[in-house]
Amino acid sequence: MTNKTRRAAGSAVSAGRATMQSGLGRLRTGLWPISRTAGAAAAAWYGGVMLLGHEAPLFAALSAVICLGASRGQPWRRAIEMVLGVAVGILIATLLVQVIGTGTLQIALIAALAMLSATLVNGGSLLVTQAGVSAILVVAVEQPTHTFVPDRFFDALLGGACALVISQLLFPLNPLAVVSSAARRVFVPLAGTLEEVARAIAAADPDRAEAALWQARGIDEAVRAFNDELAAGQENARLAPPRRKALGPLEVYAQAASQVDLAVRNTRVLARAAISLVKNETLASSKGGPDQTREALSAAVFDLARGVRSLGERLDYADPELQAETRTHALRAAERATRVLEDKEALATSVVVGQVRLTASDLLRGSGMDLAAAQQALDDAAGRSHGL
Repeated sequence: MTNKTRRAAGSAVSAGRATMQSGLGRLRTGLWPISRTAGAAAAAWYGGVMLLGHEAPLFAALSAVICLGASRGQPWRRAIEMVLGVAVGILIATLLVQVIGTGTLQIALIAALAMLSATLVNGGSLLVTQAGVSAILVVAVEQPTHTFVPDRFFDALLGGACALVISQLLFPLNPLAVVSSAARRVFVPLAGTLEEVARAIAAADPDRAEAALWQARGIDEAVRAFNDELAAGQENARLAPPRRKALGPLEVYAQAASQVDLAVRNTRVLARAAISLVKNETLASSKGGPDQTREALSAAVFDLARGVRSLGERLDYADPELQAETRTHALRAAERATRVLEDKEALATSVVVGQVRLTASDLLRGSGMDLAAAQQALDDAAGRSHGL
């Protein structure tokens, strides 16, 4: 065997080993969700036989699988709506089979109506698709009769109930992990936007400041998602006994949520003010040079970015040292900005300084300070700015 052949064989073995390890990793990750779903299907089938007296409650097991995947991590109201959507879709399909019979056109119509009912309850693509599959199965197994028997509808309700018990009560998602992930999708881009604003000010680059403004506008959707996940997480933690201990940490997120929203809004205003600032003739004339005003304001905005990052870490880990770090960065930003305002009285500069102070206040209050304490800390920082 030549060296080239040996290398090729070795590469193939390494690739095969890596593929096997990756597959085993996916198997370990998916084993518990698969077991949970299989258990829900079995419980629904058993309940259909023992409680409802149905010989083969196929749609109980089917509904359990569909609803478990679609409702997991959802607020209770939305999860119940999804269960009802699946059950009503099956009910509609059963009724239509009795009225119009079975056949090619019927299966298309019934599947479409079932998927529309899932869409009506704002179901995701998975729920809509599975509702269509359920309707097709109804058409395949249901035979037109002279009397309507709602067995499949009750099977679907039972299966959905099993899914709710498993997904919302016994084995709910960790709401703290979900909310933490949603918060990171706010804090990381917010800090990045502030850093971009700081660089734009330092370089007197209006295009960069404009890009930062667009970046700030893009955070709004992440803020809405964070608030939605927070509300759902608090609801699920209150109702699911295994997750009650998450209520305390979630309250920390709730206290910071409104201030984070304000910080995002103030960052947008700060970015707009930065555009005006760097277009100011006096400052722009020294573009590329060591303008002290730009340098000081840039440093202040960089401090805000550091404060945002440390606030995100504090919410994740509830670390008192990170809480103090957040406040230190916010107050340093206010000190630097106030010092600039004493030296420069141009309108554009004043607006930037004002927004730095407002954003610093948002960070202080997000770290747990009340309004009066935050205002006092900012006033103290303004007094210290003489010695910065």
